[in-house]
Amino acid sequence: MSKHTIHLTVNGIDRTVEVESNKTLLWVLRYNLALTGPKAACERGDCGLCTILMDDNPVKSCLILAVEADGHKITTIEGIAKDGVLSPVQRKFVEHGALQCGFCTPAAVLAAEALLKRNPSPTREEVVEAIEGVLCRCTGYRQIVDAILDAARMKT
Repeated sequence: MSKHTIHLTVNGIDRTVEVESNKTLLWVLRYNLALTGPKAACERGDCGLCTILMDDNPVKSCLILAVEADGHKITTIEGIAKDGVLSPVQRKFVEHGALQCGFCTPAAVLAAEALLKRNPSPTREEVVEAIEGVLCRCTGYRQIVDAILDAARMKT
């Protein structure tokens, strides 16, 4: 398998990684960079638990080859809190009990962060649409949607 050197900005830090051409961005984040926020669940793009932000857009990292991410800005859940202070979205997830088992939480938080960045005052329907690609089996989504709407009120 051929190897490639890629350059990424991950959570604000410039990184250079040598990768095999068949490795996904999810693989590189978890196993080369030890970032375990993106979950390796279905690895087919069905569950959305590997969602990260690439250039501020939510993407399923299991569907992107690492070489395709060369030169891009990557944000994982590990890059959301600043100086140990949770973001408004993260705080509202805690307050609303929108994290239950926590397995989907990183992906849902990142989808919410991206939504609120491009639309600071979303409707309930827009929030539901923004997180529809993230599978959650614990909360039933009500708490997640309520947390995102509450976070939006904090940002406006």
